[in-house]
Amino acid sequence: MDRISKLPIGVIETILCLLPIQEAARTSILSKEWRYHWTKIPKLVFIEEDAYEVSTDGAELSVLEQTFDRPSERKIMTNRCKLFYAIYQVLLVHEGPINEFTLRMEVDGSCVEIDHIIRHLSKKNTVKILKLDFNGSYRLPVSLFSFHQLTELYLNGCVLDHQPSSIGFGSLTTLNMQEIWTCDKTLLRLLSSCPLLKRLTINSDGGTIDESGDLTMADLFECLRGIEYLTVWCFIFLSFLPLPRKLPTTLVHLKYLCMECVCFCHIYALPIFVLLIRSSPNLEKLKLVVTEDEVLDESYMGSSTLEDYSDISLEYLNELEILHLRNFENGLVFVKLILAKSPVLKKVWIFLWDELPKDDKLQISEILLSCPWASPMVKINVS
Repeated sequence: MDRISKLPIGVIETILCLLPIQEAARTSILSKEWRYHWTKIPKLVFIEEDAYEVSTDGAELSVLEQTFDRPSERKIMTNRCKLFYAIYQVLLVHEGPINEFTLRMEVDGSCVEIDHIIRHLSKKNTVKILKLDFNGSYRLPVSLFSFHQLTELYLNGCVLDHQPSSIGFGSLTTLNMQEIWTCDKTLLRLLSSCPLLKRLTINSDGGTIDESGDLTMADLFECLRGIEYLTVWCFIFLSFLPLPRKLPTTLVHLKYLCMECVCFCHIYALPIFVLLIRSSPNLEKLKLVVTEDEVLDESYMGSSTLEDYSDISLEYLNELEILHLRNFENGLVFVKLILAKSPVLKKVWIFLWDELPKDDKLQISEILLSCPWASPMVKINVS
């Protein structure tokens, strides 16, 4: 008995979604009943083969390809044309809604073929999850802002330089932007058009956020009133100076805060953290990823003590995680501050920088394990 064919259509589509699109299409030869099942799957994923992957069969590569350990430009372009042809063919025969679409490939600058794909999907107006992952800097088209049903948007390696009069992201709850090129006004225009946004990740490492000088952190967080999970590259905040002592908008919904590329010796590091903590009364989990880069310019060095932040309270914080901590005075001051102001803190994970001398590691461990903490149930792990 063919039990798989008797499964509900929704279950069959879920199974096909777990297969690569090529394998899902090959199920059309199983029987007449299966001929068009794959054309109705709601999730489409297209991934360009690694342009630098070398075949194990040296005979398939030319002398130049073997010499430079990468395929020729002609072969790369041929593979790319095949990818676009496959995408066009799938979109042409596809029936029913496309709820999730993923495209991962290498691209630099504008690409008409990708523009056409995004425009086609925006007209279909059924996509809820869109993932555009590019190795390069793809200039996003205006049609991106017409996905009215979108709930999750993931952008990597993209240039965002449009400020359309209308942005249709009224249903967006998750926005993840990695290595983006944009300006502060465009970024805030985008964020202000996402009233239901709950999860936000911004990382411009490898990209840039140009500053106009007209906007501050108060303007930035005015767009994030309902945010619950925030992951941000620390130096982004330097595009929104000067810092106010307190944000006019209280981030009452913020539960999780992750700061990446943290440089404790930077003069703005602790003030930025304290500003966010003061405005996040219900924060439950805090994670910091410390940068390994050192600030050599003394004009950017700053120092602080616990007395400077005596008004801070983290009543609901129960988890703290710090990666790559080094023996900077401000870093230890910050950890002491969290321990002293968190009465329900339960778990603390501190991972020291690998290249620290053994004596420094022991010294940091002794300082952290001997300093006072407000929570009687906290467990501190230093490794």
